[in-house]
Amino acid sequence: MNGMKDKLKISLPIIVEGRYDKIKIESIAEARVLTTDGFGIFNAAEKRALFRRLAEKGPVILLTDPDGAGRLIRSHLRGVLPPDRIIDLYVPEVKGKERRKKEPSGSGLLGVEGTDADRLRALLAPFADGGTVRAGERITKADLYADGLSGGKGSAEKRARLARILDLPAEMSANSLIAAINLICAPGDYRRAVETLNKEEENG
Repeated sequence: MNGMKDKLKISLPIIVEGRYDKIKIESIAEARVLTTDGFGIFNAAEKRALFRRLAEKGPVILLTDPDGAGRLIRSHLRGVLPPDRIIDLYVPEVKGKERRKKEPSGSGLLGVEGTDADRLRALLAPFADGGTVRAGERITKADLYADGLSGGKGSAEKRARLARILDLPAEMSANSLIAAINLICAPGDYRRAVETLNKEEENG
C-alpha cells in the first residue's frame, strides 16, 4: 500500500475486539472502528447501547478473532444487536503469533491484528463505498445436507474441513457457515470447495 489513497473507504461501522485490531483495520481502511475491549463488553452497558444505536441506523460489520474468546464475544453481540443488521465477517484460522506478543495465544491462532493486510482488504473490499457485495448462488441447508455436510455421520468434521478450504473458522455451526458462504463467497466458490473436499476424501 502507498498511503491513504490506497485505503478502502467503508461507511459501515466495524466492531473488533481490541485496540491493536482497531489499529490494523485503520491501517487499511478509512472507517469507524469500534472495540469491545475484549470481554469488557459484557459489563459495558453504555458501549452495548452505542452498538445498538448504530445497528438501528444500518448494518454493522462484526469481525472478531477466530478463537474461543472471539466466538464468545461474537455470540454475546449477536444477542445484543438486531440480527438482520449484523454482517458477520471471519478471518481465516492461521497458526502463528502476533509480532508484539512474546508467546502465541492460547489457541495458537492469529487474530485480526495478526492477519495479513491483503487478506483483510479482500474480506472488507465488498463493503467499501461504491463496492458491491458478492451475489450469486444462494446456499441453503438443503445443499449442505445433499453434500453430506449436515445431518449425517461425520458431517460436522466434513463441514469443518470445508470451512478451512474456504478460509473460514472450522468451528462454525451449519447456519453460520451458510451465512458466511452466502455473504463473502464469489459465485461457484462453494461448489469448487465441495469438489476439492470430495477429491481429498477420494485420495485418502
